[in-house]
Amino acid sequence: MIVKVCDRLAPSCPLTAIAIVALVVSLLPVTGWCQIAPDQANEIRAGIENRIEALTILGGDFGLAGGSFRSSSRLQPGLTTQVQSDISKGGGAGDVGDPRPLGDLDIGWQPRLQGNMGYLESTNRPLGVLAGDSSEVATYAIEFGGGARFWVSDRFSLAPTLMGLYGHTSNEYTARSSFMIANLTRATQLGLVDWSIDTWTLRPALDLQYVINWGRSIITLSSDPTYFHTEGFSSSNSNVRINGDSGSIANKIDADVPLYIEIYGHELRSGGYLSRTELFGDLRSGLGVQHMNEIHGRLVLDFLNQFWKVQWIGVGASYVWGTNITGWTAGADVAFRF
Repeated sequence: MIVKVCDRLAPSCPLTAIAIVALVVSLLPVTGWCQIAPDQANEIRAGIENRIEALTILGGDFGLAGGSFRSSSRLQPGLTTQVQSDISKGGGAGDVGDPRPLGDLDIGWQPRLQGNMGYLESTNRPLGVLAGDSSEVATYAIEFGGGARFWVSDRFSLAPTLMGLYGHTSNEYTARSSFMIANLTRATQLGLVDWSIDTWTLRPALDLQYVINWGRSIITLSSDPTYFHTEGFSSSNSNVRINGDSGSIANKIDADVPLYIEIYGHELRSGGYLSRTELFGDLRSGLGVQHMNEIHGRLVLDFLNQFWKVQWIGVGASYVWGTNITGWTAGADVAFRF
């Protein structure tokens, strides 16, 4: 069971905080809110709602990295936005105990637990016609669930799981530009700024693994298709409603390598992984990211059978790149074996 205590990420693409400004300004003339057509208002809200769903998953799901980042984007001539965001997570997943027989079948199985807690803050400071304004989005989420891992052979296994994710997302807009000072009340009534909403997400997934033992080194090939269905409730504005679907497929190669070095009686181990995650649905459109690649390295001390249920404790760091995203992560790397 791997627990990520803290991550740092620096993507180049703007996320939810930009959406409010980008959609409003790109769809509306500066002359005023009275010219909003009903279909335009619906399109603006749809973009905001996609991003609420995407940020809830990004901030609350253990399978996606958190981080701290800054971004800048030119949305159209005369309008530039600058965003600073921080995402902190603590969570992970793991199989409990050793495989046990599944009836009379030649299949072993283990219970599996998964969980995560996350918090995201994003501050957008637009330039141009909205210079001086700021839009702050905050999301906190908690996720828990599990399933079972079934060993078809000594090397190949699959783990169907089901998780539930609760999230709360809110926006606070500070208007200092003459444009937004004149139109803030109308924007709030339409549910474009200064809103809050609770969400629940159902997360079924299937983790496929193939393990290769090479001496004392362990190489694990895995694929993890995941589906998210999100709905909103307890919205502060009846115009803000969430009902969307997202998905991801993460393919990973992980290596665990002993270094044959002992420090204070604990063996030093190295390793890491290379992964690629494809995003689908509202997760893709809400973040503006089609896929992410990550290369991760770790250095840990082996505590197996020496300290409670801890398998190892150490540090890890990653470099992330992909569609409209680059960055890095770093944090504690802790594994448990129950």
